[in-house]
Amino acid sequence: MNEVSESKLNAARVKELQQQVDDLKELVNTLLSVICEEPDGVSSGAAPSFGQPPLNYCM
Repeated sequence: MNEVSESKLNAARVKELQQQVDDLKELVNTLLSVICEEPDGVSSGAAPSFGQPPLNYCM
């Protein structure tokens, strides 16, 4: 009887940890998307054009 309840507790704990892993994966993917998305400011016009001095880079 004790083994059955321990098994259920372990299964619940594994399910909880899997949910946390899934949440963290989603967070990491979101952060990587933000970091990799036009980091030099090209789309916003903040990046210097060719021929201008390389000052105030966004990163």
